[in-house]
Amino acid sequence: MVIVKADKKTEAGVMPTEQELATMGKYNQQLIDAGVLVDAAGLQRSSKGARVGFKDGKVVVTDGPFAETKELIAGYWIINVKSRAEAIEWAKKIPFQTLPNDGREPEVEIRQFFEIEDFPNAPAEVVEQEKKHFGRK
Repeated sequence: MVIVKADKKTEAGVMPTEQELATMGKYNQQLIDAGVLVDAAGLQRSSKGARVGFKDGKVVVTDGPFAETKELIAGYWIINVKSRAEAIEWAKKIPFQTLPNDGREPEVEIRQFFEIEDFPNAPAEVVEQEKKHFGRK
């Protein structure tokens, strides 16, 4: 997963320009053409969201907005590649000038999903659930 950080503009609901959308669309098309794009989306500002947690034995719901924008996600790409190195190569091709940055240098974070094989002690029913519902090995 390639994670795009939020900034003050995305949190204010400022939408990308037509040119920014076109530039990002070209990058997305490269991912599609290479057969590596699984999913991608921009996320609505945190004022439209909520956090659900568990504190002192109770479920706690906190409505957005959330103050610290550098900790928020504005969007993501999920890509299916063979290695961390390949994911980094794709990230290097991102048109960074179109990413939220609010005056700081734009960056993305790359994180790998766990696969069921990463859990050798997974019960058989969990492994079957992964296969059935998620099409995983």
